[in-house]
Amino acid sequence: MIKIVKAEPKPDSLLRLTFSDGKEGIYDVKPILNFGRFAELKDVALFRSVRIADATIEWGNGADLCPESVYEETVFLS
Repeated sequence: MIKIVKAEPKPDSLLRLTFSDGKEGIYDVKPILNFGRFAELKDVALFRSVRIADATIEWGNGADLCPESVYEETVFLS
């Protein structure tokens, strides 16, 4: 099972992520910003509240993402 071990918020609703397999990449949150609790992440301060919780990422409003799905949609750095 893949885990997210580090999450760093970046401008333009991007996250720089590090996974348990050592891979690092950029995940674009913009495609989900119109759905449910994720719409609240348009608030930059809330978006920047991202943290690691139980090997996934979550925000101060309780929104969270499945690490496997995030992994599949991450653009990995070389």
